[in-house]
Amino acid sequence: MARTTPIDKLDKALATIFEEYTKDIDGNMADIVTDVCKNGTKALRQESKSKFSGNDYASGWTNEVEKGRMYSVGTIYNKHYSLPHLLEYGHAVIRGGRKIGEAKPHEHIAPVADKLVKEFEQELRDKL
Repeated sequence: MARTTPIDKLDKALATIFEEYTKDIDGNMADIVTDVCKNGTKALRQESKSKFSGNDYASGWTNEVEKGRMYSVGTIYNKHYSLPHLLEYGHAVIRGGRKIGEAKPHEHIAPVADKLVKEFEQELRDKL
């Protein structure tokens, strides 16, 4: 049987319903962001191991999730802060103050980022 609400208490009833729905969405969003960040970190570690020698760069990938009242933000980064940019986009090779060549770019972050965006959208649609 349906529950009835007097018209003078309708605003409070709707506010309660919307607040519960918002809390449910926030909880789902935080879980999705955490899962996608973990998957992204693992994927970048695998991609880095396969393309670059040495385990130091690959093991430097980590993630951080910041959860607030109405938001969740995930950040994936490498502890060697400038190296990913140089490897992804290439750079000049300089020795003795003179440019002796160019290091070719090795695109390994952008494909993983594209995959993560699609994964995030799909999980969000599935849970909501």
